[in-house]
Amino acid sequence: MIHETIVTTAACDGRPHVAPMGARYEADRIILSPFRPSTTLDNIVTSRAAVLNFTTDVRVFAGCVTRCATDWPTVGASRVAGVRLAESLAHAELELDELRDDAERPVLLMKCVHRENHAPFAGFNRAQAAVVEGAILVSRLFMLPPDKIDREMAYLQIAIDKTAGENELTAWGWLVAAVARHRASLESSGGQAAAAAHP
Repeated sequence: MIHETIVTTAACDGRPHVAPMGARYEADRIILSPFRPSTTLDNIVTSRAAVLNFTTDVRVFAGCVTRCATDWPTVGASRVAGVRLAESLAHAELELDELRDDAERPVLLMKCVHRENHAPFAGFNRAQAAVVEGAILVSRLFMLPPDKIDREMAYLQIAIDKTAGENELTAWGWLVAAVARHRASLESSGGQAAAAAHP
């Protein structure tokens, strides 16, 4: 099972980095598998620490993948050399236990050394789930066919229309705009290629 979370890390100068990432659990260890190149990977290798943040503010997911908003407030972690989201519902502080290196996608096996709860979980919301799914789609625009993107975004739009609040609408707007920018970029490059082929 993969849990979609926000992973926060800190560079050696203390600069925070916030990134959506799937986390898997294997016995008492948490597995992160970032693709290279990855600031999260670099920071974990250097600091040997990371923080899993549990949040229902899906603007963080959408803002990071679209780069519409990346400067999310953080505070220092309690036990590891890192930071956590200031507004997380809960967080888990991790230390690097084992690194299985790979040229494309290293595997980081992390041990949880500390957990904290900060606010109650209010319940599931379909629009929040739709934004997370949409953020995953946007992160894969370069590898998915346009018709698949269109079909899935149209289906997710149903949950947005029925259950979204202000935060979800903001996040969804960023995702829709990112898809439109990607499509316009493809059309522009295709037009330029056609013009070059027929001077």
